[in-house]
Amino acid sequence: MSLDPTCTDPDKYVAIFENDWVRVLDYRDHPGQETTAHRHPNSVMITLSDFQRRLSSDGNVAQVSMTAGRAVWLPAQTHLGHNIGDTDTHVIFVELKASTSVDAVAGEGNLGPGVGT
Repeated sequence: MSLDPTCTDPDKYVAIFENDWVRVLDYRDHPGQETTAHRHPNSVMITLSDFQRRLSSDGNVAQVSMTAGRAVWLPAQTHLGHNIGDTDTHVIFVELKASTSVDAVAGEGNLGPGVGT
């Protein structure tokens, strides 16, 4: 099964641009909604709304609260998410197309955005 978020959750992730170097995804959900397990390569996440989420992967759990108007690094990761807040989530992901070895060096295994990196 593909872990591409546009395949695992096509009702939430929409590819809005793609070329040889990046893919840009528009993500939207509502309070209480969850995603299935999916994978993100190294990405820049741009928040268009305030939101609260719970991310989990392999027994690890991270609570994430973000405000609108931020751009943060999201290291390569596989996770599932749950909107635990009372607002819709709206995010743009700029996914970098890179080799697995580059993803591993840049932070594979971390959950959520790397704030300030």
